[in-house]
Amino acid sequence: MSRIGKKIITLPAGVTVDVSAGNLVTVKGPKGTLSQQIDQDIIVNIEDGVLTVARPTEQKRHKAMHGLYRSLINNMVVGVSEGYKKDLEIIGVGYKAANQGNILELSLGYSHAIFMAIPSEIKVVTAMEKGKNPMVVLEGIDKQLIGQVAAKIKSLRPVEPYKGKGVRFLGEQVRRKAGKAGGKK
Repeated sequence: MSRIGKKIITLPAGVTVDVSAGNLVTVKGPKGTLSQQIDQDIIVNIEDGVLTVARPTEQKRHKAMHGLYRSLINNMVVGVSEGYKKDLEIIGVGYKAANQGNILELSLGYSHAIFMAIPSEIKVVTAMEKGKNPMVVLEGIDKQLIGQVAAKIKSLRPVEPYKGKGVRFLGEQVRRKAGKAGGKK
């Protein structure tokens, strides 16, 4: 019984879903178009602005794919109608972020600056305000791609537990350690 797979997806105004013969689901909306290849066994029905995903049998493989493909289709519908956004905060003395177009330049305490090419599907914005930590904002319609790029940026300087320096998501809680002085009694 897949609780997520059974949920219906209501299509917002301006969003159209097309399912081709090879089970290629294409979602078009005001922000763009996304496509996803769905397994041949999974059934996608569209009636009166409501999309449902069904599985043919109760096999373990079909149960596993039922909720997965429903979530992927829902993420595409939300992406083309509202879009996705990830905010990254850079904490550390002398850490900087800047961008020219889709080239992101990061100074993260290494001896050299890091230049990272961001995919053209993602819009990147950097903000460096006095008295605040540098910010990197990623916006786009593909949830998976934004998450992957954000994880790559985070991996360039993971947050360390003693001083809390590094790249983190906005509002992310980091567990701090006491260090040498905190261990003595």
